[in-house]
Amino acid sequence: MSHCPFCKKKIAMSKAFCSRSCKENYFQLIAIQVPKPFLKRIFVFCTPEQREVEIENFASRHGWRIDLLKNKIVELAVESGYTKEIKLNS
Repeated sequence: MSHCPFCKKKIAMSKAFCSRSCKENYFQLIAIQVPKPFLKRIFVFCTPEQREVEIENFASRHGWRIDLLKNKIVELAVESGYTKEIKLNS
């Protein structure tokens, strides 16, 4: 058995993803690029409310799904040291 790279479900060896939506989400998540100055701005200079608005504007400007962008930002924030733990506000 193999695992879906996006949702980690068990799938047959002949398949790469468990569903079309997992495939689309996986490749969109890979395509999301968050610049470090944007990350610094939303975590250093913005309040949590302003941060949410900035993330929504950034997602709509680039045509990305907000939930995937938030997940990517949380991962990058932990890597960059802006947050110590992973908190998802979905």
